[in-house]
Amino acid sequence: MSEVYAARRARLRERAQAGGSQSALVTSPANVRYLAGPAPQDTVLLLGKSEDLLVCTAPLDERPAGGEGRPDETLHIHTLPGPGGDPAVAAADLASATGAESMAVEEHHLTVTRHRALRSVAPALRLTDIGGAAEQLRVIKDEEEISCLRIAAEIADQALGELLESILVGRTERHLALELERRLVDHGADGPAFATSVATGPHSGRRGHRPTDRRVEEGDFLSVCLGATYRGYRCEIGRTFVIGTSPADWQIELYDLVFAAQRAARESLTPGAAYRDVDRAARQVLDSAGYSEGLAPLTGHGVGLEIDEDPQLAPAAMGKLDACVPVTVEPGVHLPGRGGVRIDDTLVVRPEADGGPELLTITTKELLAL
Repeated sequence: MSEVYAARRARLRERAQAGGSQSALVTSPANVRYLAGPAPQDTVLLLGKSEDLLVCTAPLDERPAGGEGRPDETLHIHTLPGPGGDPAVAAADLASATGAESMAVEEHHLTVTRHRALRSVAPALRLTDIGGAAEQLRVIKDEEEISCLRIAAEIADQALGELLESILVGRTERHLALELERRLVDHGADGPAFATSVATGPHSGRRGHRPTDRRVEEGDFLSVCLGATYRGYRCEIGRTFVIGTSPADWQIELYDLVFAAQRAARESLTPGAAYRDVDRAARQVLDSAGYSEGLAPLTGHGVGLEIDEDPQLAPAAMGKLDACVPVTVEPGVHLPGRGGVRIDDTLVVRPEADGGPELLTITTKELLAL
């Protein structure tokens, strides 16, 4: 992996130099992880004039990174001499001491206070904004990254499948969410990719619903959205079921509609497809059935080291899909007071010659009565 990390850093360095900066400071934890490997949360990466180094608040031997391994061994490590120091400020001081005249920083990740501290410790160092250059590099995944996402999806599928085999009536949303997160860890996940959502009855179909003490009842829609993290990479899956009885006609009709919208978006995931066109494929199905009001602001988004990355599959999104970009497709409809349906998959964009989009989350999308 050292060669992979070095190549990633070289690409970011080129971006910084194209903007006129001799060095670059990376402070976003996900970007540090992408460029340097597993490292403690408060570690920063300095791409310097003569060498690249990680600046840490404590020796790495004392700061295990969640069992994921260690950073790239080719990097130099600079450990702050005492507690309470800011590694970003120390990195700016080091860059200035090595003769750098300019340094690109991730302004979108720096607080105003931290930015002022950088200027204070190195007043002669010209600070420029590298913007989202590292995030842009992260959009297209290599096969090793996709392999981690694939394993994360397998773990999420396992956890969800086991839940479906248990008795659900009478249990609370909160209890079911906690059980799912425990099962994720039991099957090898680093942890949940985000806060697990379990929504029953009138809560079902809501995007990002926070579990409550409402108990599962016969005839409810049950919407579940969960994800696993494996070696830092995060996936997402969402399904909707009916509890304890045959679905009502309105439940079948609503489910079939959302399923059709999700399928339309999935089928549009081809290299070169515009982000907004993927969103439009799902939205048109729902709009034509009279559900234009109250729809989510987007149909899906990228996943990777963070659960919500670029690209954004939204009506006003600019850009086109590339191969090897993992995204979610997650349309839904919520009817106030009644509930609703959400179906969510993680897929990898692949060309038709390679079989089209690769579905990572494979739990059945049939409307099951549990």
